[in-house]
Amino acid sequence: MDIGDHDKKAFPIGETPQETGFSHVPKCYDISPSDRPSLNPDIANVVVIDLAGLNDPTQRPMIAKNIGNACRDTGFFQIINHGIPQKVLDEALGTAFEFFDLPKAEKARYMSNDVHKPVRYGTSIKDGLDKIQFWRVFLKLYAHPLDQWIQQWPDNPSDYRQCLFCLTFTMFKCLTYLVSCDAEKKMGDYAVKTRHLAIELMGLITESLGIGPKYIETKMEDGMQVLAVNCYPKCPEPNMTLGLPPHSDYSCITIVLHSSCGLEIMDTSDDTWKMVPELHGALQVHIGDHLEVLSNGLYKSMVHRVTLINQTTRISIASLHSLEMDEKMATAEELIDDEHPKKYKESSFKDFLDFLTKNDITEGKSFIESLKIN
Repeated sequence: MDIGDHDKKAFPIGETPQETGFSHVPKCYDISPSDRPSLNPDIANVVVIDLAGLNDPTQRPMIAKNIGNACRDTGFFQIINHGIPQKVLDEALGTAFEFFDLPKAEKARYMSNDVHKPVRYGTSIKDGLDKIQFWRVFLKLYAHPLDQWIQQWPDNPSDYRQCLFCLTFTMFKCLTYLVSCDAEKKMGDYAVKTRHLAIELMGLITESLGIGPKYIETKMEDGMQVLAVNCYPKCPEPNMTLGLPPHSDYSCITIVLHSSCGLEIMDTSDDTWKMVPELHGALQVHIGDHLEVLSNGLYKSMVHRVTLINQTTRISIASLHSLEMDEKMATAEELIDDEHPKKYKESSFKDFLDFLTKNDITEGKSFIESLKIN
């Protein structure tokens, strides 16, 4: 397609440049020169937490302390020896690549602009509505309770969900079988293992806050898990646009698996963007808005953005963990006193979805800022 007036307009789902392989970046993707990414970014100094000694009572306190320091300093860290086999990570990424390689008609079954839908395929942030669009394609999946949502997940690729036996046993709450089954289940298997890891990490985080490892465990076990399976196709002019603009996640925590580098985080010491380095087998952990609320601001949600490359497609699988849809996250009473008054209003996942529907985060509108008590 030649550059013309259409380049200045938003593109609908299924017809975007990133889906159809444009040889240039249209005007509606072109971000402000001051916000454009560097093709040779500085590398971020990221804390790496080794979870190998998690079940050793002599090592756990230090692991919790290190996580707490990372949450306080940057709101971001990477974890190794996290217990999820490399095979599970590789298969989740592999089946994600396969989904985005499907014909348009197959993916069109899940296209939607409704942010409340439990399974939806889309592009950018708000398809066709963003003043500036972003070079992304995504599949959002509600993932807990798995038996409630998995039948709505894509059935192509055929191993995207789980095998029939795993699904049957999940419905009967036999999670032991689900985790140990050797059959092909890929994304469902990854979702289950990631959720268990998230609950473990939240225990370490609340322990580091001094309110105990069980403080929010039950609510997290009953809470929401959303998988954002993101595809960032190769971009002909990666210095002109972004995969996602600067933002923080609404969640308590987000665990991210990716196929290659592309995530940048804000270095608050000099207000510059720096690339998160590649660490094979590691998972990234983002502190989200609801954990900032819980901690009364002791731990800050991490602002990040996604850059692009022109050689290959990048996949990331973000597993976002929060309380139930209508369950309000409130600041821990133990962290409120005369010297540290309550700083945030309560909010739920549904409140975030309503905020996203009504606001344009590309204009700098932030969910966490809307929760702050003046």
